[in-house]
Amino acid sequence: MSGPRSHLEDYLALRRGLGFRLRRHGQMLEGFVSYLEQAGAATVTTERALAWATAPAGADPYWWRRRLAVTRPFARYLAPRVPGTEVPPAGLLPGPSRLRAVPYLYSAEEVAALTAAAGEIRTPFRAATYQALIGLLAVTGMRVGEAIALDRGDLDAGQGLLTIRGAKFGKSRQLPLHASVLRALTEYAGLRDSRPGRAGPAFLTSVTGTRLIYQNVHRTYHELTKAAGLRPRSAACRPRVHDLRHTFAVATLARWYADGGDVAARLPLLSTWLGHADPSGTYWYLTGTPELLALAAARLDLPGGSR
Repeated sequence: MSGPRSHLEDYLALRRGLGFRLRRHGQMLEGFVSYLEQAGAATVTTERALAWATAPAGADPYWWRRRLAVTRPFARYLAPRVPGTEVPPAGLLPGPSRLRAVPYLYSAEEVAALTAAAGEIRTPFRAATYQALIGLLAVTGMRVGEAIALDRGDLDAGQGLLTIRGAKFGKSRQLPLHASVLRALTEYAGLRDSRPGRAGPAFLTSVTGTRLIYQNVHRTYHELTKAAGLRPRSAACRPRVHDLRHTFAVATLARWYADGGDVAARLPLLSTWLGHADPSGTYWYLTGTPELLALAAARLDLPGGSR
């Protein structure tokens, strides 16, 4: 009788074929299946799923609910394939959903402070890697996962283009780079290539030449925010690496308002740049800031109330 392990790869392949990346979910399900195997369980049961989901003692209950939620669609997939499978019911771990974080919009001075803090990392090459990463995220608004997935050939220095391949929803896109950004990335690439025996495919690499790990990037970034003197503005507004993307989107919109252009007509361009499948996905990034509200109000005061 085949168990969950034999179906995990097919389940993930099916979901990814529908456009879901499932990087973290895949890691979580791998851990869940390993837990079942160690417990001697032949399939998913509500009791086992609940025990695994709440195993991190002292964790945020939201995290427990998230772990349990990952097991449900996998259990539904297993149910017709593995006898005895139970699908954990919704609401098993009741509680309020976590409020979406308030974006931490960085000032130019704060980005500079983060870059300077990265430069103080003890290992020179690791310092250069995180300076390149922070700069790349700040000036392009790309996702962290997209940045660490870049390969060497994705930077076309001759054309000044950066290609992001197979991003969210399987989309790929090209970003034209400013000369200063291209120069910085080219200098980093030269430093990377000067290291003997470090010929991995990744563009941004660790000191051993391997691709950066998502969790490690977040952990290091958190340390850099503290070193740079960045502090939470509220319980819901803390400096996160993803907020560099949000800052890029808001700053772009502010420039468009300031230069008098047709913001509504330009919004699909920003959506394409950010890699959104639909402009509606871009609106979340366009949080109203005092600057944006003032610019929008000034636009409404113009003859015809142009938006």
